[in-house]
Amino acid sequence: MPTVLVVDDQVLIRAGLVSLLNAAPGLTVVGEACDGDEAVRLAGTTAPDVVLMDLRMPGTDGITAMERILARAGDGAPRILVLTTFDLDEYVYNALRAGACGFLLKETPPERLVAAIHTVASGDMLFAPTVTRRLIEAYHPGPVPPRTIAPEWDTVTGRERDVLRLVATGATNTDVARQLFISEATVKTHLNRAMAKLGLSTRAQVVVFAYETALVTPGGPTVLP
Repeated sequence: MPTVLVVDDQVLIRAGLVSLLNAAPGLTVVGEACDGDEAVRLAGTTAPDVVLMDLRMPGTDGITAMERILARAGDGAPRILVLTTFDLDEYVYNALRAGACGFLLKETPPERLVAAIHTVASGDMLFAPTVTRRLIEAYHPGPVPPRTIAPEWDTVTGRERDVLRLVATGATNTDVARQLFISEATVKTHLNRAMAKLGLSTRAQVVVFAYETALVTPGGPTVLP
């Protein structure tokens, strides 16, 4: 049963979310935080499966809190599901870079919110590739050499780079396997190794990395030929 930490500075919204999730079958709220600092503290003491994170909060904002939570938790890090008022803005882009596993608008219907929490708790992402591409093309600062972002780039093999490029265009493991004439298990191995070398924890971070280093270019194909 997934456990959830709810983070929002608006008390009425936070209380409504907590009530909704506690009433939903298969979910348990283990804590609620009114700001980023409290979120970091409670994430450490309650070890939730999912953190439902507001982005815009006074003091320590949601992105900073997210970075601290993920850095402290290591391999046992919770999945971060972002709640936002705007679906395409720089805050959401920075949440992608920080390691969020999905985002929802605050106007999302209750049943979709509950389903989204189960989705990210199971290990899946909640970013449509088209939305991710639009965010990055609008807000990424421009290409820089890969080794500038990750000095470990030189340790990434040619095949691992091929997999990264395809994943960054929105290709599934099945798509990548078909295009590179390798098995899905091999795709997963290459992807996991490359992500480990580069310090990336989510497929969304792979997309951001690829655009920021020009492995994939804005306006390029959704899936490489």
